[in-house]
Amino acid sequence: MSTFIGQFFGFVVVVFLVMRYVAPLIRRMMAAQQDAVRHQLEESAAAAQKVERADSEHAKAVAAATADAAKVVEEARVDALNIAEQLRAQADVEVERIKVQGAAQVQLLRQQLIRELRQNLGTESIHRAGELVRQHVSDASRQSATVDRFLDELDAMAPSEVVIADSVGAELRATSRDSLDAVVARFDELTSNVAADGLTAVASDLTSFAKLLGSEAVLAKHFSEPADAGDGKAGLAETLLSGKVSDTALEVVKTAVSQRWSSEADLVFAVRHVARLALLVRAERNNETGEVEDELFRFGRVLDSESQLNLLLSDHTSPAEGRIGLLDGVLGETANPTTEALLNQTIELLAGERADVAARELAELAVARRGEVVAHVTAAAGFSDGQRTRLTEVLTRIYGHPVSLQLHLDPDVLGGLKIAVGEEVIDGSLSSRLTAAQTQLPD
Repeated sequence: MSTFIGQFFGFVVVVFLVMRYVAPLIRRMMAAQQDAVRHQLEESAAAAQKVERADSEHAKAVAAATADAAKVVEEARVDALNIAEQLRAQADVEVERIKVQGAAQVQLLRQQLIRELRQNLGTESIHRAGELVRQHVSDASRQSATVDRFLDELDAMAPSEVVIADSVGAELRATSRDSLDAVVARFDELTSNVAADGLTAVASDLTSFAKLLGSEAVLAKHFSEPADAGDGKAGLAETLLSGKVSDTALEVVKTAVSQRWSSEADLVFAVRHVARLALLVRAERNNETGEVEDELFRFGRVLDSESQLNLLLSDHTSPAEGRIGLLDGVLGETANPTTEALLNQTIELLAGERADVAARELAELAVARRGEVVAHVTAAAGFSDGQRTRLTEVLTRIYGHPVSLQLHLDPDVLGGLKIAVGEEVIDGSLSSRLTAAQTQLPD
């Protein structure tokens, strides 16, 4: 019984302790748990509401997106139709442009082809015509007939309005030209009775004086100074040259330095010119004028065809002795002594001029001494005496001066003649007519 009571008491104590200390703790824990469950339930309800609202918003967003997508699709469809229409319109315009451009290109190519065909046909025609002309003029009588036809045309020409002026001193100023005329007149007066050998000495003395002026610039400047008195300059020349040159040459020099000159170069030119005249007058006294003229013109043509020789003779910076030696080698022993002396003098006194030009001017000066003008005639072959006489008469009528013919043979002219008098050229050659026909072909 005591055991039961003891156990019961123990049980009561345990129950008391449980009720006293454990039960409140459990109740608090349960209350807390209940609160937590309640809170979770409330949060779950709120979350459910949020999910419901989200679903609603999602549905609205989906509906709006579907509407926007439909709108975008519709707008894209409309834009695609517009773009397709624009592309079709642009394509039509481009097709039309390509058609127009293609038609223009075809027309251009057609015109170009026509031009090329015409040009080729024209070139071939002219080439064939040239061959026919060459075959035709290969016969001497037919070639001569082309000259006669040109002479007929030339005979029908009116007199030329070209003024044939004296080419000597043409580049001098008026003062120097007047002085040159005075020196030449004095030379003619002094040499009227001088023998050929005396003229040779005069030419040599004047050549030496021209070289002196070229090497002594101060002396040349003094002699050409227009402000200085002529008598004083003549006295100085006499002091320098008396006993060293012939009396005739001294008088010519005194006359030259007494004149008024525009420059030193004009004085030197005058002295050189009179030195040439001395040798040309020698040729006249020896009845060699025609031979000398022909040889001078022939030598000029040699220089025209031999550019290297012309270059060597024109080089005034090289020693004169070497150039004269080269000239003598070219002339050989067949040239007239007067021709050789004239060319030696000319080459020795070159001061920058071309040898071929100087030789041609020298030959034309020889012709001008006889009051004639030079007509340079180019022909494919020589012509008869009758044709030469007729051509001389016709040109004399046209230019109002006696004419000296200089014939140049050039087979390339084919037929007819090409004539140059001064600056005027009358081209009646067959080659020039073929060339003119070719230049008139379409481009």
